[in-house]
Amino acid sequence: MILSRYERMIARRYLLPGKGEGFIFLVAAISLGAVALGVAALIIVMSVMNGFRAELFDKIVGLNGHAIVQGYDGRLPDWQRVATEARKVPGVTSALPLIEQPLMARANGRVEGVLVRGMRVADIRGNPTIASNVKSGDIRSLTPGSNRIAIGTRLAESLGAYPGGEISLISPEGRSTAIGTVPRIVSYTVAATFEVGVYDYDNAFVIMPLEDAQTLLMLGDEVGMVEVEVTDPDKIGDQLPALQNIVRGIGAVTDWRSMNAALFEALAVERVAMFVVLSLIILVAVFNILSSLIMLVRAKTRDIAILRTMGASRRGMMKIFVTVGVTIGSLGIVMGTIIGAIFLFFRQGVVNFIQLITGQNLWDPSVRFLSELPSKTDPVEVTAIVLLALLLSFLSTLYPAWKAASTDPVQVLRYE
Repeated sequence: MILSRYERMIARRYLLPGKGEGFIFLVAAISLGAVALGVAALIIVMSVMNGFRAELFDKIVGLNGHAIVQGYDGRLPDWQRVATEARKVPGVTSALPLIEQPLMARANGRVEGVLVRGMRVADIRGNPTIASNVKSGDIRSLTPGSNRIAIGTRLAESLGAYPGGEISLISPEGRSTAIGTVPRIVSYTVAATFEVGVYDYDNAFVIMPLEDAQTLLMLGDEVGMVEVEVTDPDKIGDQLPALQNIVRGIGAVTDWRSMNAALFEALAVERVAMFVVLSLIILVAVFNILSSLIMLVRAKTRDIAILRTMGASRRGMMKIFVTVGVTIGSLGIVMGTIIGAIFLFFRQGVVNFIQLITGQNLWDPSVRFLSELPSKTDPVEVTAIVLLALLLSFLSTLYPAWKAASTDPVQVLRYE
């Protein structure tokens, strides 16, 4: 929309308060602030929701892989062949043997349920989710036969066991005696603690070399599953048929979508719901723009009539008031984008400050899975939010602009 020189001048004058128009300016300022808050709220919430999904995906998949090939009875005796053939499937980048078994752990008179995971030493050191999140101790000291393990930081706090301390793992699969099966209890030294940022993992995981897990669970040379990773997790369905053929009759294949379907579907539904609900804030803000423009038109009726008698066209008057409304909306959008960016940059500091003021733990990791407030801003979503706000701002200007253009100078100036 191209404005002439006089149209730009008049639009600029109408944006600033004239004599006796302070209330109209106040309403316009409130409209601008409301648009800014609506845009900022949408950007912040959508970025946090995206951050939730990205963090959960990276950390959950970082420990569980994109797909799991598991034997029907919890054992996969022919795992070397399965792993070798799985690596040959187009799109598969790795196939690693794993042992995963829920057991009990005891230390310092405390008992906790744990999830013991056996991995090859090279796989432990090469897993960034574990190796890059070691909080204390040395993960490199985990070697077969050393009776050393790594545990999550929350589990270490629950058991009071830290690097150098002892933990006993209790397995129900023990030796048979005349009075029944005696649980197998083996003591291990804590070599390191790690914190991946997912509470359930940090509160339960025990990592040990694959050979030590086989000895503890009396599996011989067998493993429980093979963890598969692919180039594109969102297209894991392309590899599933080939993987299922490899273990047909001896096991099943489960992908990350099935393992975490409820969680990720809930996040997707919540993202849509939050977007719709928070969009109402912008809708309320543009109604403020509408009301401020209506008041401006009423206040400027005499000016509009004089401009019409001087040759101003209906189209020109419409462009002036549309420009005023869209300018208010655009300034609010820019301000909201800046506020959103600042909040996201200092988001954890804001959370900590509110916790300090209220004395409440707003970010309890036992409830919210992650230990910190995540954020991942999607440029496409930000663009969509900006365009939505611009569109609503434009639509809110049409009625006041049409009323201004419809002003009859004869009726207005009849008694002047």
